[in-house]
Amino acid sequence: MIDIRDVVAGESYACRFRTTVFFDTQGQPMPNESGTTIAGPGEYEGFGVLKQRDLEQELVIVIDQATEQEFVVDFADIWDVDRVEWQEPNT
Repeated sequence: MIDIRDVVAGESYACRFRTTVFFDTQGQPMPNESGTTIAGPGEYEGFGVLKQRDLEQELVIVIDQATEQEFVVDFADIWDVDRVEWQEPNT
């Protein structure tokens, strides 16, 4: 695995992550939309592609693959960082 500080700008990476979010009544992380009924806060773990990294504040923006939502996550709450190899889907 790769340390987040060793990520090379311009290359694609993914990681596992955890963050605290509000969940809707179906148990899914809340999107940034109003009108959804809130069930409450909790810890969410996911897998996503790194979008942006801030070395000074030690934060990353991760695009969760399951929900397609963006999460801002501390370096301490990401693990299994590795390169992404993009492939065309089989049709």
